[in-house]
Amino acid sequence: MRYYQFSIRGESHLGVETSDDTLFDLTSANPHATDLFALLRAASLMGVSLDHVARQIVDRGIASTLSIEELHENSVKQTHGPKLEMPFLPPEVWAAGVTYQSSMFERQAESDTPDVYGKVYAADRPEVFFKATPSRVTGPYGEVGIRADSTWDVPEPELAFVLFDGKVAGYTCGNDMSSRSIEGDNPLYLPQAKVYDKSCSIGPCFATLDAVGDPQDLAVRLTIQRSGIEVFNGTTSTSEMFRDCEYIADWLQRHNSVPDGTTVVTGTGVIPPMDFTLAEGDIVNVEIEAIGRLTNTVTVV
Repeated sequence: MRYYQFSIRGESHLGVETSDDTLFDLTSANPHATDLFALLRAASLMGVSLDHVARQIVDRGIASTLSIEELHENSVKQTHGPKLEMPFLPPEVWAAGVTYQSSMFERQAESDTPDVYGKVYAADRPEVFFKATPSRVTGPYGEVGIRADSTWDVPEPELAFVLFDGKVAGYTCGNDMSSRSIEGDNPLYLPQAKVYDKSCSIGPCFATLDAVGDPQDLAVRLTIQRSGIEVFNGTTSTSEMFRDCEYIADWLQRHNSVPDGTTVVTGTGVIPPMDFTLAEGDIVNVEIEAIGRLTNTVTVV
């Protein structure tokens, strides 16, 4: 099942998709169902799945339903109706790098020290780095940032998984904003290339394991629009990942305790060409099969 957080007259609600384009308002049916983590905690205490808890609320409660398409439209047009919010607020966001061969080649091309990327791609230990605090993350239709001191900036469309009780609980779309000019100058500048205001977005929903199926066989698409014109369109598949989600989750948590809700973006296989850089006002769309579309507007920070 897929779960969405949305606002009605300034109040945040959690909803679950019960059929195509229909969202059941869990919060109006049960005031304790306020957010995703509240349901995940309840499921953990009961020893059942998240979807089992949601189905119990749906079956027993009477609540309003909403159109997911209308939520997207309201969010785009900024009308007074219900709008999409970030599906959950991750306490930490981590990232895995060089998980696709195409990413390795691109990093080598941009860098004066290309050997480090080839070595980490082939190594047992993955590249895992801290990406964002909650204040640096935005949700659907929010703004993502490019640094004012960077000359080459790109979005990175990535499958993201969410950890709960140390295990992968579900997935969402992620956009790992990156300064290729800063990282290309020196790999030690990676934190500055990756961690800054509005450097990450997630959404539009949280998809459970059953909803996604095989996370290593999902189509991923990145499109970028500028002044209403599409200036980039690229696709890949998570089947091209050299390291899968479970492998990354294991390495992240070795000798490193992370809080429930920690979200991990898993690397990109879609990278715009070297002569392309983002500009303020660009619209970035990250689409992942079985999850949905994450849309954000670029701003300079």
